[in-house]
Amino acid sequence: MNYAKNKIELEENGYSVLTDFYSDSEISQILTCIENTEHNRNSFLKTKDLFAIRQLIKNIPDLADFLFNTKLTKLISDLSESEYFLTKTIYFDKPSESNWFVAYHQDLSISVDKKADLENYSNWTFKKGQYGVQPPIEILRDTVTIRIHLDKTDKNNGALKVIPKSHLKGIIRTDSKDWDIESEVICGVEKGGAMLMKPLTLHASNRTTNGKKRRVIHLEFNKHNLTEPLAWLEHYGIPPSPSIY
Repeated sequence: MNYAKNKIELEENGYSVLTDFYSDSEISQILTCIENTEHNRNSFLKTKDLFAIRQLIKNIPDLADFLFNTKLTKLISDLSESEYFLTKTIYFDKPSESNWFVAYHQDLSISVDKKADLENYSNWTFKKGQYGVQPPIEILRDTVTIRIHLDKTDKNNGALKVIPKSHLKGIIRTDSKDWDIESEVICGVEKGGAMLMKPLTLHASNRTTNGKKRRVIHLEFNKHNLTEPLAWLEHYGIPPSPSIY
């Protein structure tokens, strides 16, 4: 089990897709854990087009045991020699009848514990009781997103579309000419697979047209401490990776 190829793809293209990352049994345990949780908390968002749980590990602590299987801990250790930690956890459920789509964008905001007037921290938001801010660009460059797919996802039920190598251009105005839609790639992912992505990679998703669900757990990892007095809203250490495979 070696993820060197995926690391190269992530660094060069801004994304990489893995298959057979979680077994059917592991996916079933994850879904049961989520479904058995009371769904009326402030961190839960529910509309006809989307159900989401922010601060997923905080709201469902038992889920960490199922998410951090041998493959995930090995992947994180292979991606970087630095000590990464978990900084954002979200569950997305795009229902089978969803008309929700997302236009091309970069993920430029991180979640923090408070608001502070600091140089290079801008575009503050406050949603659902938590602060978001655009941090210094090196923090975004060193973020790794891992999207765990609990359903088979293709172009018909909202698979992400990406513009390869767009993460290498820094922050891009989506109305600029710094990217070409003709290079678009649709990232289909099998059930139990995962998608790696850099947050500066331009990405989008279409409406669901095939009547199938798209349930995804979105994890973000980083290695930087924020400028004091700011701290990450979520900060979870990574279990050690076993040495024998």
